[in-house]
Amino acid sequence: MTKKYFGTDGIRGAINSKNINGDMFFKFGLASGTYFKSQKKKKQVAIIAKDTRLSGYTLEPALVSGLASAGMHVFTLGPLPTNGLAMLTKTMRANMGIMITASHNPHNDNGLKLFGPDGMKLSDKIEKKIESLIDKKIIKNLSKPEKLGRVKRLETGTKDYIKILKKNFTKEFNLRGLRIVIDCANGAGYKAGPQLLKSLGAKVIAIGVNPNGLNINKNCGSTFPKKIRLAVKKYKAHIGISLDGDADRIIMCDEKSNIIDGDQIIAALATRWKNKKMLKGGVVGTLMSNYGLEKYFKKKGIKFIRANVGDRYVKEKMQKNKFNLGGEQSGHIILGKFATTGDGLLVALESLFALRKGKKASEFFDKFKKTPQLLENIQVKDKNIINKSEIKNSIKLATKLIKGQGRILVRKSGTESKIRIMGESENRNLLLKCVNIVLKKIK
Repeated sequence: MTKKYFGTDGIRGAINSKNINGDMFFKFGLASGTYFKSQKKKKQVAIIAKDTRLSGYTLEPALVSGLASAGMHVFTLGPLPTNGLAMLTKTMRANMGIMITASHNPHNDNGLKLFGPDGMKLSDKIEKKIESLIDKKIIKNLSKPEKLGRVKRLETGTKDYIKILKKNFTKEFNLRGLRIVIDCANGAGYKAGPQLLKSLGAKVIAIGVNPNGLNINKNCGSTFPKKIRLAVKKYKAHIGISLDGDADRIIMCDEKSNIIDGDQIIAALATRWKNKKMLKGGVVGTLMSNYGLEKYFKKKGIKFIRANVGDRYVKEKMQKNKFNLGGEQSGHIILGKFATTGDGLLVALESLFALRKGKKASEFFDKFKKTPQLLENIQVKDKNIINKSEIKNSIKLATKLIKGQGRILVRKSGTESKIRIMGESENRNLLLKCVNIVLKKIK
């Protein structure tokens, strides 16, 4: 199902480009508001949160204007993690929630993530319906003057989100005696992250908490784990937590300064949940999940299935198979028992809860040996070059060479103008050779 505006995780692109500008955000607001208004709820409510990008100040008013023009009453929450918005969409019984963010992308990008009244990301089917409304004449969807929506700022978003997170754990749970470094990527979690950990008694060293609109994800956060590793070492912390721009991803660091990626976190939590009889069905990973993780789950008797890349597709597979745990190597991890989408702070809490009796992070997360993996991200003008015959032939050749000793995956990024080449094999020379076969043709 080809979509015109939506990618694997909402709408995303360079600010003031074709789709990411004030005019289009008005249309997105009007179209999504029109769609959800048609669902016949008595009270027409939309809530909006955002990350810390400078462009949010230009895009938010346009989005609000579109929603209000459709007759939606709008609450704006300011900077808040994506799952905070998803949770509050559900608890506030809103028709919809919209997060203004480009997630882990640099500040010059921005976008939207849309959630339904159940706090779930929208299906491809609903996104297609909203797309059809975007392209219709605006005048048809405009409300009569007396039916226009009202707009109100809600100042309690962060506090309400923290309260919901803490309710998932016992009242006795605390982090006293723990020294924790948290890198908030100068993004949406810069308030909620430190406040949450401090409220539980941890000694918190917070970095990436001085957003200026341009430094989101810049040499910090989950896409730059070097920063958290150095900070853990410097402050002799028990654990490090690294979020991305909208705080729906998490990468961690143990007390020995070893980086813990999403696959390793998933393995540790799945093992714990299985032992506690909390794991339902199995675990959903993605096409990018390390082969070592798959082998580990096989050994442990934990069912493992792969979804397309994107936490929305992970969640869909979780629902279909009635699993309650899934996620991505990048740190999008969905704890189905507690949440409808990825939440870095929630995953951090669940991990810290497992460590509350003094267990070391290095022991808890050491579950499997990763299969050597090589990932190349190539910036391109047109992602459709992947369909060129010479590139297709190079992929076939690389696949044939590595067969039986590993795998090659080549795909279009759903969030950036990039082609991603991923290879896995214990034979490092073969791995490098096969990745380079494809790389040369794309470059």
